[in-house]
Amino acid sequence: MTYDIDALRAQFPALREGIAHFDGPGGTQTPRPVIQAVSDALSAPLSNRGPWVAGERNAEAIVVEARRAMADLLGADPAGIVFGRSATQLTYDFSRTLARTWSPGDEVVVTSLDHDSNIRPWIHAAEQADVTVRRAHFDPVTGELTPDAIRSVLSGRTRLVAVTAASNLIGTCPRIAEIARAVHEAGALLHVDGVHYTAHRLVDVEALGADFFTCSPYKFLGPHHGVLAARPALLETLRPDKLLPSSDAVPERFELGTLPYEFLAGTRAAVDFLAGFDSAATGTRRERLTAGYRALERHEETLRTLIEKGLGTLDGVTVHSRAAERTPTLLLTFDRHSAPDAYRFLAERGVHAPAGSFYAVEASRRLGLGDAGGLRVGLAPYNHADDVDRLIEGLADFLRT
Repeated sequence: MTYDIDALRAQFPALREGIAHFDGPGGTQTPRPVIQAVSDALSAPLSNRGPWVAGERNAEAIVVEARRAMADLLGADPAGIVFGRSATQLTYDFSRTLARTWSPGDEVVVTSLDHDSNIRPWIHAAEQADVTVRRAHFDPVTGELTPDAIRSVLSGRTRLVAVTAASNLIGTCPRIAEIARAVHEAGALLHVDGVHYTAHRLVDVEALGADFFTCSPYKFLGPHHGVLAARPALLETLRPDKLLPSSDAVPERFELGTLPYEFLAGTRAAVDFLAGFDSAATGTRRERLTAGYRALERHEETLRTLIEKGLGTLDGVTVHSRAAERTPTLLLTFDRHSAPDAYRFLAERGVHAPAGSFYAVEASRRLGLGDAGGLRVGLAPYNHADDVDRLIEGLADFLRT
């Protein structure tokens, strides 16, 4: 297993600014191969998809290759990969479409651990369909959202459960496969927000048991847009609003308007970049992704351990990320200082660790932090041990102010 952090960092032009980035959960920096792929797509002939001229063929090839790449990344069928403007937009679109299959008295389940993009769309859809919303809560002490917490709110009228695979606020990774079994036994569908999870763990949508799985390439070194994966047979049963002349084929019937071809080219390049994290890996792209993610997890776990060790030497710091299984994302608050002040102090020293609740406002409230949240320290593939030293030194200086 070979993870060459120095060679990897050399691929990121933005790192030349000298900033220690701990803002990965909000969006990662972009490597050269992704930048080049976007540029190449825009530099070559490009037009609406078709078979006859170069621009048409280029557009068609970009879409086909991007679907295959995302299918390899997610362990999905390329025919079930839907592209959209963002994960939030896709969730809203699918919530409205699924709501047409619900009846008054049905129930949907959301959780307090989730980003609001996997809560509010379902609440709005439920209101429009006269459907009851039930809530499953995580333990604010341990940070855990257990399968039993989900089971406790399931019933024979449950139609859909929306849950995150990893909290973007505190990193908690619920046991999705076990949750999926309970949800399916109740006769319901499972919508999984994988936006934060996909940046740190290799996804297998079938093994997870997710009926719908969303993610955002800009969280894992790609361009800004959203992706949803589902079984093609399930997508065939859904009838979204669409323009009359637009394709009714799956997955195109869910993709409204012309796709951002250059971003899809960048997404394919991002997946290929992830597949190269273990420079010794060979085989299919999925096999190289498996090896690459193992190397990434080992690298991020090493750095997370260093951060937690460093935080343990500081007085007056509370770490709210405590779940047994979690991503390398830590939420911090301070006994005598505010998180926004820490954010500004570190920023002035070239360390980017933002403060807030990051749209996980219900999780922040359940932690007793109101809407303010805390200081979020999140790792990305290009983080280095030197970044960690700068973070801990910066926080030590801040706490002495």
